[in-house]
Amino acid sequence: MIEQVQLRPVQVSDAEALAQLYSSERTFLTPFDPVRPDGFYTVEGQRRELEESVAQRALDLRHRFLIMAEGRLAGALSISNVVRGPFQSAHLGYFVAEHHNGRGVGTAAVAEATARAFGQLRLHRLQAGTLVDNIGSQRVLEKNGFERIGVARNYLEIAGAWRDHVLFQRIAS
Repeated sequence: MIEQVQLRPVQVSDAEALAQLYSSERTFLTPFDPVRPDGFYTVEGQRRELEESVAQRALDLRHRFLIMAEGRLAGALSISNVVRGPFQSAHLGYFVAEHHNGRGVGTAAVAEATARAFGQLRLHRLQAGTLVDNIGSQRVLEKNGFERIGVARNYLEIAGAWRDHVLFQRIAS
């Protein structure tokens, strides 16, 4: 079990580390991710992604983090599609490197993200979706107090096909 998991806001200078992580996890992530162009896995591609993420954070539209486990990069997490006004809601998405799966890293990262979302970001609701057969991610969400709210048919295009997702939500207490 991993003892220390922290979230750190992304910086443009993380491009090399993220390119390396995404490249090394490409085969593992392919069944769970949208089809990505080869350039996504390069330092320049990650630099562009990170520049956009930093700009979106400044506008309070998306808050992206590195998941650090025992001081090492273990994945990434995003609180995105932030909607203010009477909605005060956002989407939660994350991935943990394959060799960290089943060790509590995702559970701890989602716990910290939820605390930030309902604390610092003052959100009322977080929503997350998992592929129907992604039982591991469903367990992570359930352990963090997310409730299953239904199945969304053809919710996201994943690995080149429109796939059903189980949707979860958590409301600030």
